[in-house]
Formats: sequence, structure tokens, C-alpha cells
Amino acid sequence: MSIFKDLTNVWHNVREVDLRPIRKQALYQVKIALVGAPGSGRHTLAEQLRRDPKRADSVSHTPVVITDLESAELANESDVIILLISVASPNIERLRALASQWFEVGKKVFVFYNTNNANWQERTEDIDAVWQAKHVFVGPVDDPDYLIEEFVPQLMEHVPELHLSLGRHFPLFRVPIAEQLINDTSFSNAAYIMSTSVAEMVPALGVPVNIADMVVLTKSQAFLVYRLGLLVGFSTRWQDYISEFSGVIGGGFLWRQAARGLVGMVPVVGAVPKIAVAYAGTYVVGHVVLRWYLTGRHVSRQQVRELYQQSFARGKLIAKNFVTRTPRPRFFRRTPRSHFPPPE
Repeated sequence: MSIFKDLTNVWHNVREVDLRPIRKQALYQVKIALVGAPGSGRHTLAEQLRRDPKRADSVSHTPVVITDLESAELANESDVIILLISVASPNIERLRALASQWFEVGKKVFVFYNTNNANWQERTEDIDAVWQAKHVFVGPVDDPDYLIEEFVPQLMEHVPELHLSLGRHFPLFRVPIAEQLINDTSFSNAAYIMSTSVAEMVPALGVPVNIADMVVLTKSQAFLVYRLGLLVGFSTRWQDYISEFSGVIGGGFLWRQAARGLVGMVPVVGAVPKIAVAYAGTYVVGHVVLRWYLTGRHVSRQQVRELYQQSFARGKLIAKNFVTRTPRPRFFRRTPRSHFPPPE
């Protein structure tokens, strides 16, 4: 009975943390500017940003600044500036000058060579040398696969502070950012359990750490659910998530209780399965919730089981890597005995 009481308290404990910075990140209206000559693909890319390529009904109407070179100053207040260049663009030098100005004032500037023209035949080392920057894309702006596989991950890497806002306002980024958020939270929870497993090697700390880790991880999963909801455009009120997902979080909670049983009385021996369960439980919770957010459908028991088995196997690999790289405390080390007599 105490398990479910603790579980109910998890969501109420969320309000103890100031959620305003998270909400502020999500609600911030990220400003994207697309700068280029007519025919460079500006409008096509704008429409691609507003769509989830795998979900036709996921479309936003987020404003985007679309401007030519003569009105490029309209992009000055944007958070992300993308220069679009067609195959036969005659204005490379002018675009380079604009890019340099924006770089100098700290703007996030990306260069996108649009290759959907049939006359395009070659890329690339010359292009990189011309721009002397890593933020260069060469590909078709109308190809969703290219955008998801190349454009989105690289842009995400350079604007981590804008992830929640990008996903909330531009569906193209939604699933990739959600998956990264789930992966990062799962890995962080696994790392946390690794740290408590080391602490458990000290007998006096074993019991309180074992109890505390379940509360910490469950709370972490609750924040994951909340962030994913903000990412896909759902409510900003944490209270709206309580009844909807307490069962999902409860599943993760019970998995962690099973992990405690695996640990037993020798924490060092049980560290790997416990870390793996922490990773897998968080990973499954994230994907079950994300599936519901995106489709309105719950995952079947069989799908949950398969997802858990896959993520548990991945969690074991991560756990073994943690354990092998973590030095054992001094009181576990033994000084090797020499079989040779000491020198006279």
C-alpha cells in the first residue's frame, strides 16, 4: 500500500520544484529566418519545418521570416538564420558577408545548399572551404528523409537551449528531440543508480540510498512525461498529467522495486541489473507516453514487453561499461602479496 501512496506523492512533489523555467523554454516563440534569392527553396523549407513527415495531420502555422537579400535585416532578431543557396546562385559573396556579420554578433547561422535541382552534380570540399564553417548542409530541401537524417540532428546539436521550443512550434523537430530527451533521461537515471550503487558499498549508507533512489527516479520520469507533453504542444499545467499517466509511471516504479530484489545483500554483484532496470524502465515510460501523445493510442502489453526487453539489453551494456570504468573504493582494494622475499 505504501508503494502506491509514494507514487501518488511523486506528482505532488513535482510542484516543489519551480517549473517556470521549463515552461518558459517551451513557450518561447523561437524565431527562424530563411534568407535567400527567389527560387532557392525558402518557402519549401518553411513548409517542411511546419510538418512532421511521418504524421500528415501534425502541421503547425508557426510564423517564419522569409526574406531576400535586399531585406536581409529582417532576420536580425531571429534565433536561427538559414541562408538558402540554389545551384546557380550569383550572390555568394554577399551571402558570405551577411553570414560573417551575424556570426560576429553571436547569431546561429546555417548555410543550406539546395540540391533539388536536377543540374546539381557535385558537392563539397570546395563549399566547406568557401564558408569556413561547420554549419553547412548540402541536400534537397524537399526531401523529408534528408532533413530528418542530416539537417535536423546537426541543427539540434548547435541549439540545445531551443529544443523544447523547436519541438513545440516546429513538428519536423518533434520526434527527434523527444527521442533524444528520452535517451538522455534514461542514461542519466542509469548513471544515478551507478552512483548510488557505489555508495551502497558503505554499509551505513545502504538502506537510505536504496529507498531514496526509487523516489528520485520516479520523479525524474514524471519530469520526462511533463517535458514530452510540452514538446508536443500539450498543457503547461502539471496537474493535467496526474490522472492520465500515474499508471505508466507506476509501471516504472514497480520495475525499480524488482531491481531492489536483484541487488540483494551484495550491492556490488547486483549493480548491473539494477542499472539496467533503471535505464529500461525510464526508456519504456518515455516511449509509451510519447506514443500516446502522438497517436492517442496506448501500447499493448506485448509491445511494452518487447520494448522493455530491448531496452534492458541496452541498459546492461551501459551498466557493464559503467562498472568497468568505475574505480572500486579503497576499502575493497587488496594489496597484492609478493611471492618473492624482500631484497636484503
